[in-house]
Amino acid sequence: MLLAVLVGCRSETPVSSPADKKEAEAATPTPSPINFADITDSLGIEFEYHNDEQADTYAILESIGGGVAVWDYDLNGHADLFFPGGGSFNGGKQLTGLPSVLFSQVSAGQYVNQSLNSGIAPSPYYSHGCAVADYDNDGFPDLVLTGYGGILCWHNLGDGTFEEVAQWSGLIDPSWSTSAGWGDLNGDGALDLYLAHYVDWSFENDPVCGDPSGTRDVCPPRQFTGLDDRVFYSNADGTFRDASQEAGLVEKGKGLGVILGDVDGDLDLDIYVANDTTNNVLYLNEGDGKLQEAGLARGVAVDDQAVANGSMGVDLSDFNTDGLPDLWVANYESEAFALYKNIGKGQFLYASRETGVSAIGDLFVGFGTQFGDFDSDGDEDIVVTNGHVIHSPRHTTVKQLPLVLENEAGQFQTLKFDKADYLGQLHYGRGVVADDLDQDGDLDLVFANCNERAAVLENQTKTDSGWVQIRLVGTDSNRDGIGARLTVHTSNGDLTRFVTGGGSYLSQGTYVSHFGIPSDVEVQGITVRWPSGKTQTESKVPLNQRLTFFE
Repeated sequence: MLLAVLVGCRSETPVSSPADKKEAEAATPTPSPINFADITDSLGIEFEYHNDEQADTYAILESIGGGVAVWDYDLNGHADLFFPGGGSFNGGKQLTGLPSVLFSQVSAGQYVNQSLNSGIAPSPYYSHGCAVADYDNDGFPDLVLTGYGGILCWHNLGDGTFEEVAQWSGLIDPSWSTSAGWGDLNGDGALDLYLAHYVDWSFENDPVCGDPSGTRDVCPPRQFTGLDDRVFYSNADGTFRDASQEAGLVEKGKGLGVILGDVDGDLDLDIYVANDTTNNVLYLNEGDGKLQEAGLARGVAVDDQAVANGSMGVDLSDFNTDGLPDLWVANYESEAFALYKNIGKGQFLYASRETGVSAIGDLFVGFGTQFGDFDSDGDEDIVVTNGHVIHSPRHTTVKQLPLVLENEAGQFQTLKFDKADYLGQLHYGRGVVADDLDQDGDLDLVFANCNERAAVLENQTKTDSGWVQIRLVGTDSNRDGIGARLTVHTSNGDLTRFVTGGGSYLSQGTYVSHFGIPSDVEVQGITVRWPSGKTQTESKVPLNQRLTFFE
C-alpha cells in the first residue's frame, strides 16, 4: 500500500466529503435494536482470569489476558465453556500456571463445573488462549492451550475425560504462544496447527518503563524483539512435526491474533496474522503447505497511512454480501480498527473510512472480536471487547466499553446500550466468542475478562426473521470442515459464510455457521464447497433448524 502525500492550497472553508459525512453520522451511537441480557448468574458460571498484576511486576506478560472456548466436548448436543486460568508471579520472578476451568452444559441452561472430573484443569504454564478442533478425526473435539513457556494438548478420550499429549504428539513449543488456529494446510485431510508467538520478554529481559511523569508502567511491545511463529503439520496419526521452515514462515512477528481461511478462492487455507506494532502477515497457500507472505502486496499489512498498527483481534467474513471473504482487525489506542475489503482473488482495499468503522474513534484498545448476524437480518454485525494493557493510560481508561457495530447494507453503526446493561458498562476485556449457546436460533456472547468475572449474554433481540444453522462433518476433508464455504441462496441474493480456524483473540467457537433469514426472504437452496474441492447442494432447506451436512 502506498502512502500518498498531498500538497495544495489551504482552504478557509472546510470541505466535507461524502465519506466524512458518513463518518460523522456513524459517530453518534444510536439506541440498540439488538438486545442482550447478562445471564451469567442464572447459569452459575463463576470464573475470573487472573494475570497477577497485583504483584507489581509490571511485566508485559500480564497485558495479554485470556480467552474462551465454546465447544460440545461430550457430544450431548449442548455447548460447553472452557476458560484458561492465567498465572501467578509468586511474589517474585517465578511463574506458576493457574488451573483452567471447564463448565459442562449437562442440560439446557444447566452448567456444572467439570474441571477436575474431566482432568483438563492442570496448567503448569501461565496460560492465555485455547483452540479447539478434532485433530485426529475420531469424532471428539480436542483442545490446545497456549501460554508462556509451553503449550498443552488435551486429547478428548470420548468419555468426558482428557489426557495431555503435547510431548507425545510432537507439539513441543517452549516459546511464548498467544492465539492458535487449526486448519488443513497441506491438503491431506488432517488438521495442522498454527501458533502465534509474541515477544522475547523474560525475567532476564525485563526493562523498567514508565510514563513521562516517571510513573512505572508496563513496557510497550516496541521495547522487545518479536518471536518467530510456529506451524506444526500433522503426520495423520495423531502426531505432528514442526514445519515452520518447510512452510516458509517469516521471522520475528509479534503475533497476537490469527485466522485461517481461503481468502483467494483457490481451495486451500491461507493464514492471516495480526501482529502488535509490526506488519500484519498474510500467508497465501501454494496448495501443498508452502506459504508465500503477501501482506503488503495484497493490502492487509498496514493501515491507509502505511503504518503498522498494534493489532490484536481478527476475524474473516463477507460483510458486504458480495461472496468474498473480507478481513477485520481490532487495533490499539490512537489507531482505527481496520476493515479490509476483498476486491477479488485475494486483493484487498482498506475500507474503514468508507464503511463508518473509523467513526468508532481511536480511544479503544480492541481485543476479542467476531462477526455475527445478531439481528438476523442476513448480514453480519461485529462485536469487539476492549480494555487497556497499561495501568495508567493518559487518554482513556483501563476498563472500556464493549462495542457492537450494526451492519446496514455494508455500513457500520455503533450501537448504544443502557448503562444498566453489561454492554453499557466498562470492562477489562480480552476474549469473546459469538455462538448460539441455547440453540434458539440467535447468537449469544461469551466474554473472558482480565481480573474480572467472565460473562454470558443471551441474545434477546425481538425479530420475526427465521434462521438456518449448519454444522459440517467432513470425510475426505477434515472432520470440522475448516476451510469450507457455505452459500445460502435466497430470493434476495446469496448469503455466504466461511468456516475458519482461529479468529477473535485467544478464543474459539464451534464450527457451526449461522444465517439469519428475514421474514420476506425465501431460501432457495444451500451450496457447500468443501476443502477437498467437492461441491454439495441441497435444494430443500427447512427454516429454524440446525442442520448437519455430511461430505
